[in-house]
Amino acid sequence: MIKAAFFDVDGTLLSHKTRKVCQSTYDAIAALQEKGILCVVATGRQITAMDKLPVGVIPFDAYLTVNGQMLHDKQRKLLFGVPIEGKCKEFLIKSFREHTYPALMVEADRMYVNYISDHVIDVQEAISTAMPEVAEYTGADIYQVCAYLRPEEEHLLDPIVGESVLSRWTYGGMDVIAKGGGKMKGIQRYLEMKGIKAEETIAFGDAENDLEMLMFAGIGVAMGNGEEQVKAQADYVTADVDDDGIAKALRHFGLIE
Repeated sequence: MIKAAFFDVDGTLLSHKTRKVCQSTYDAIAALQEKGILCVVATGRQITAMDKLPVGVIPFDAYLTVNGQMLHDKQRKLLFGVPIEGKCKEFLIKSFREHTYPALMVEADRMYVNYISDHVIDVQEAISTAMPEVAEYTGADIYQVCAYLRPEEEHLLDPIVGESVLSRWTYGGMDVIAKGGGKMKGIQRYLEMKGIKAEETIAFGDAENDLEMLMFAGIGVAMGNGEEQVKAQADYVTADVDDDGIAKALRHFGLIE
């Protein structure tokens, strides 16, 4: 029996072609909750970004944000957070201050970038998100760094390979979080709190940073618009985000009418 469902945001709940959430998705999540199935966001975004998106009106049961590093309850109260520490943190701060590449710092209640380039503008436009403020690092805990790097530029993060978790969420950007972190780890913590087993879950995603989550869940569903490597590892590939993909998968597994 499925007791919890986890949803990525970008490319899964939210289409960046239409910049909308399908009505069928809103209805499907409501139907799951009526059956007592917990519905949880599992996203690389920060909690403060949710209300700026169409998904912000959905009353999720919990919010697993910044790629599993922060968990908020239904009222958005922080339940736990895992910041970046040690040499990895030092390296990222140095790169940020020296403008080695454009980078977005994600703190508990603040996000800001070191500088804005044409590439940053293109990436933010592609994910239907306004430009972050330009600011300096002032010493707060850092839960994630979004490095605006293309695949051929990933070598700039070589010094922290093995000291952090690196995952690509778009062609133009990489997420950096603490070693041992990730959406799967965040989900594990949440399930332990709720007394739910992995086999009693279903998860939806489309990108590299969703891969472990989909493989961990009892049922891992890849969106039809997802990356090929994600589809290859998923238990089921559903329709495109713009073609009622979430609702169709939930009907396929008999979770909604």
